[in-house]
Amino acid sequence: MPGEATTASARRTELLEAAYRYALAHGLADLSLRPLAAAIGSSPRVLMFLFGNKDGLVRALLARARADELAILDGLRRAGRGAPVGLAPAVERIWAWLAVEEHRPLLRLWAEAYARSLVEPGGAWAGFARATVDDWLGALADCQPPPERDGEDGATRRTLALAVLRGALLDLLATDDERRTTAAVRQQLALLHG
Repeated sequence: MPGEATTASARRTELLEAAYRYALAHGLADLSLRPLAAAIGSSPRVLMFLFGNKDGLVRALLARARADELAILDGLRRAGRGAPVGLAPAVERIWAWLAVEEHRPLLRLWAEAYARSLVEPGGAWAGFARATVDDWLGALADCQPPPERDGEDGATRRTLALAVLRGALLDLLATDDERRTTAAVRQQLALLHG
């Protein structure tokens, strides 16, 4: 019945958003369906029906987190419409967003999923780390002027920029030392200008 499918889809979306908020607060490492279901006003049986199994739910949560990540990147791409903003200004904008304390739950979830994807390359985590690298490198490429982007060292400069952002982000998440990590990013930005 069409109405039932629409209702199930709406309920799936509602529960996915609630589960996503739960994952942002609690992470995914020890995710158990029973406590999650209780916290979001559902039951393990309903979650299994809507997501297939725990791996299906984790995949849906990773896709939801990736949607937030892609929204950040789309904002960066929109800022570069017309003339590209340049790699250093793009990194500066990205870091300004990453360093905001209210974004840390999403970034912790990203770091957890990234690491799990590396050590558990199959199952629910499969491909997450690679996809996020590709997403970020693509967005950074869009910010480079064509001669730089298409030149011999364009990919190297993007890779360096991403490595600096990722390293500083992991340091920030571990220490909450925004001042020191921002200073390090700014020093590296000076090299990107060169």
